[in-house]
Amino acid sequence: MAFAENPHNFTDIDSKEKAIRLVEEGRLVPILLFPAELGGPEAPQNTVYVPPETRDIQTQIIGTLIRFVEEGLIDNLNAEPEYKGNSFVPSKIHMRTSHSGKPGQFNPTIEIW
Repeated sequence: MAFAENPHNFTDIDSKEKAIRLVEEGRLVPILLFPAELGGPEAPQNTVYVPPETRDIQTQIIGTLIRFVEEGLIDNLNAEPEYKGNSFVPSKIHMRTSHSGKPGQFNPTIEIW
């Protein structure tokens, strides 16, 4: 698991509008759940709002995923957010990878808050 360094509490951020306010304050940034580098669409249903340090962690994981794709180790990726209560900010992002013809997996989870 990868942990963002500063724990946060986003219990009260229960709408996109509230999340956007935190983006404007620099406390959240938008990221794509399924990375654009791997074919993820820039679409609202693929976008979540997270603290800036979470984006940095995701960037490191994306680098590893790209390398694994180039090496033929994975050919499938699923990214799924997990939420606490009614928060619009995910508490975790689970990434699951596999290869249709080979054993093995790389399944990082980003712990956000």
